[in-house]
Formats: sequence, structure tokens, C-alpha cells
Amino acid sequence: MKRARSDDRSQIDLFAPYVSDLPLRDQREVMERPFFSLAKKKRMKPIDYVSPDGNIFVRVTANADFGMATIWDADILIWAASMIQQLRARGKNDIPRTLSFHPYDLLKTIDRHTGGAEYRSLREALARLQSTTIVTNIRAPKGKKHRQFSWIESWTDDVDDERQFSRGMSITLADWFYEGIIMDGGLLSIDPAYFAITGGRERWLYRVARKHAGGAGPDGFAISFSTLFSKSGAEGTSRRFKFEILKIARENALPDYYLRIENEGSPDPLLRMIRRDAIGMFQASVTPAVPAEKDRVFMPLSKDTISAFRKEFPDENVFAFNGRFARWLKERSLSPDDYQAAFLEFARSQIADALA
Repeated sequence: MKRARSDDRSQIDLFAPYVSDLPLRDQREVMERPFFSLAKKKRMKPIDYVSPDGNIFVRVTANADFGMATIWDADILIWAASMIQQLRARGKNDIPRTLSFHPYDLLKTIDRHTGGAEYRSLREALARLQSTTIVTNIRAPKGKKHRQFSWIESWTDDVDDERQFSRGMSITLADWFYEGIIMDGGLLSIDPAYFAITGGRERWLYRVARKHAGGAGPDGFAISFSTLFSKSGAEGTSRRFKFEILKIARENALPDYYLRIENEGSPDPLLRMIRRDAIGMFQASVTPAVPAEKDRVFMPLSKDTISAFRKEFPDENVFAFNGRFARWLKERSLSPDDYQAAFLEFARSQIADALA
């Protein structure tokens, strides 16, 4: 596909259409390495990562006013990557790095509320994405040692001064990120339930699992805790990180992926990640047994349930609601006998409450 010149300003008015069930895509090179803060509090400490073989490095530095871009801010980049992929699938050519959009549509897609507080949070996230600086040799041109960029080059907000609401926003993506979207194999699909994951470490771990275990077959993918800690860029000690990952693995509530601890008594245990739809093939070799399908928190929706939801609520994201429902069940330690019927009742209740 012919790529638009990055300095072609005549094409910046491409307005991203709203897609209620936008197929979500993440840029594979940012899914496993430490590009974002995993904490909601303001982070100023830089991230410095070097791969075990010494061939790859990542350095992330924060702006004193805004702090470092967080893994929740990265939801905006997932939306942008997904939208560009959708436009390409529709046959659009010369898609520029600048996308214009209604903030309401973006917030709905990434499963956020759409009130004034969320709108302010969106502006703050855009400020962090623009002000955070990344230096890496990943995809550096031949003969060059590294590239330096921020996630977005610029952003705008067209505010109606009289009524104080946004008529539309735009973001211009960094060349490095844009190139990663349009290159062959640059994107991986993710479950919309990802947006319902509340913890930063859980979100990062889901992305690692999707990157490595998504196509790994019934044995999944195993990684040591020490390597996980290095790749996470998390603040704090490795001991604290190990404690938190053990807790996440025991809760085992990530969408799509089952987590299994191996060699737990060793100084450096392994975390094995297995696609939940491959558990049956892995079951015979696992001790203790993997929890049965009915015992897990998150479950996929049937075609009939999806159809019923879309008929009642055509403007809502059915998959994002499923993520919310799974989180709601987990918080209350509930396991409904009929997950599909319970999901529809939950959605009706939630939407009715929002309209009240």
C-alpha cells in the first residue's frame, strides 16, 4: 500500500468513523517491552531496558509537568492502530498519520465513560503521550544507532467557546509508531475485554501473553519471573514484583489466557501462559488440573447473545460489556449458572442505570 507522506498536511482532515465493535489491534513491538508506566500515579523515574543479548534497548523519559505515559494512555494508541487497520480494510489509500475524531467515539471504543471527568482525563493522556520521550534501536534505519520520538507528534481539540464542548479532536502519530502499524505483521488482535482490566501489571501481562502465547500452541509460552521483571519496567523491587505476579497468576482472571506457575519454590520461578481454548489439549500434562471452563471468570459470548445484545443496544460495544461483566462477577465472587442470560441482564441493568 502506498504510504502518505508524513508532511502532507492536505490529508489531515480524514475523520475516523465510529465503529461500535471495532476489531482491536495492538502494535506487536510495544506489547512486551517496557514502554509505559504501569502505575496510575505520576512517574518521573526513567525506564532503561536492555535485552538479555544486548541487541535491543529502550529508554523512556518523562516530562516534569505531565509525567510518563501510562499503560492506560496506551489505549488511545490501540484505538488509533485499530482505526487505521479498519480504514485500510475498507480500501482507503494514503492514510495519513493524523486522525480526526469525536472524543465521545474514542472513549466509547476504549470502554470509558463519556462525562466531563473522562474528557479531562483524555486531554491529560494526550499530553503525556506527546511529552513522553522514547529512545530505542528497534526498527532504527540501517547505519543508525537509535530513533527518538514521542508517541504522538501533536494533538488538537476544537472547543466551542460558548458551550465549552469539543467539536472534534485530532492526533498525529509518531512516524515510528505509524510505520509499525502499516508494516506487514505489525499488528496483533486483542480481546475488547482488555479494556476492562483494571491493574497495570495485569494489563501488561495480558499483552505479553498475547504476543508470545497467542500462536504458541497447546504448551503455551513460559518465561522466568526475572525476565518478566526486566521487561516490565516496573518500579519497586523484584521481590515485590514477584509477589504481585504470583497473586495475579493465582487469581487467573485474564481474558483469553490461563496462567500457571512452575518451579514456584525456586529463586526464579516460571510463568506459563496458555490460550484458554487450548487448555483441553494441555490438560493431560498439567498437575494440578487446570480449572474447568465453567470455573473461569471470563467466558466468550455465544452468537445468539451477541445478536440479542446488538439488536437491543446497536450503539454499544458488546465485547467491552462482556469485559465489564467479567470484572463485576470477579469482584463479587459470583459464577452464574447461565452466563449468557446473566450477561444480558447485567447489560440491561447497566444501560438503564446510565439513562436514569
